[in-house]
Amino acid sequence: MVFCFILTFNFRAAEYCPGHNVSFEQMTTKTISIALAVILLGAMSLYLNKDWFASDSIQISHRSLTPRDGLERRAASVPLANPVVFLANRHLKLTSVRVVPVSELATNKYAHPVWELTSQSNSVPVDKFVYGHRIPGMKPSVKGVTADPLQPGVAYRLLIETGEVKTQHDFVAVPHLP
Repeated sequence: MVFCFILTFNFRAAEYCPGHNVSFEQMTTKTISIALAVILLGAMSLYLNKDWFASDSIQISHRSLTPRDGLERRAASVPLANPVVFLANRHLKLTSVRVVPVSELATNKYAHPVWELTSQSNSVPVDKFVYGHRIPGMKPSVKGVTADPLQPGVAYRLLIETGEVKTQHDFVAVPHLP
């Protein structure tokens, strides 16, 4: 009975309640109105939530860490720049990681990377990694090559690939203060 009342607030209850005869023209108008309302609400919902269907963008940030005393004593030489940690907004299955000086990219499209890792098959999803350190499932592009030390005050560009998605992040190495 409540259903009849809700559907018929503008019409006579006898026309739309179960067990009563309804003309074909009235039912067609009602059916078309409901269908149009559902389509309109569905289209509006898709429009308002269109970012759900877009591919997720990768956002990268970095943080410069001050080395701890214990780590400094173990190192053979004191680094010129503080270690840099890269943070992503989500876990990524990386296929390629490159760090290139921005000044070289300005003059050379294929600039020499100071650090380059690739994954041939499966890399472990990560949301953070440290410059020059090992990333699980990835290996240096050239066997036996290690990352060059970062020079303080120099602008670098991190280039990341995860399958089809590519992104980049610029950063400047912070000088190490003893």
